[in-house]
Amino acid sequence: MQVGFVGLGQMGSGMAARLLTSGVNLKVFNRTPEKIQALVDQGAKAAGSLQDLADADVVFTMLADDPAVTSLVLEENGLITHLRTGAVHVSCSTISVSLSAQLAAAHARAGQEYLAAPVFGRPDAAAAGKLFLALAGKPEIISRLQNLFDVMGQRSFVVADAPEKANLVKLSGNFLIASVIESLGEAMALVEKGGVDRHAYLDLLTSSLFNVPLYKNYGALIADRKFTPPGFAAPLGQKDMRLVLAAAEHLDVPLPLASLLRDRFIRLAAEGGTTRDWSAVGALAAQDAGLLS
Repeated sequence: MQVGFVGLGQMGSGMAARLLTSGVNLKVFNRTPEKIQALVDQGAKAAGSLQDLADADVVFTMLADDPAVTSLVLEENGLITHLRTGAVHVSCSTISVSLSAQLAAAHARAGQEYLAAPVFGRPDAAAAGKLFLALAGKPEIISRLQNLFDVMGQRSFVVADAPEKANLVKLSGNFLIASVIESLGEAMALVEKGGVDRHAYLDLLTSSLFNVPLYKNYGALIADRKFTPPGFAAPLGQKDMRLVLAAAEHLDVPLPLASLLRDRFIRLAAEGGTTRDWSAVGALAAQDAGLLS
């Protein structure tokens, strides 16, 4: 199988490296060419342009946002122009529900296949093949590519036939993660101002009621106040709150907590937090309580 991979940021580079372990012929493309070399050293071939992916059976994309996906896939000379008939585009990006539906329609018109496969997990999970994948698309296409999904993740979940449903699931999941970050930050600020060590408090929580990786990992970042370098940059979190609110408005579903979280990310950006991890939102409560300047 000839596989292409587009988008070699922190997540994409780890996912592409995992695909190399499955023995596929992998060709990689990135708008910043220097990010390709590490994968070439591991056995991948460098694509000088999207046109170089014309022979691919399947192309994965892992891009930052809707504008990046639109530019590299849909616009003039984009991926959809070069993929052969019957080839599959698998979008792993966290994008809007509406763009995912648009991609499905555009690929169908071009005689190509499209799957949405957004992932849950941070860069270390991507590198270790420990992601969780939400898959949506034609069952026969998912089945054909299942061995590749198994290499990239510890488990994949088929959520629907319509690709955009996977993006709705992904956005809802990121909304829940952001909710955990905010609530952890508020709870830690409360006990710390009351004289309780925040690390001891976190140990109690994650050894009892909240003994799960999400609380342990994000709790540690908040307790340590270690937000750089970012594993998932704050502007991406702000983008996801905007997208989940757009999906909610379309479906007439009030999400008051998501509105609060959007404003927290806007505040973090206004205070210069755009280069920090999105877990830095969890430190805003400590600022509000006078624990941090």
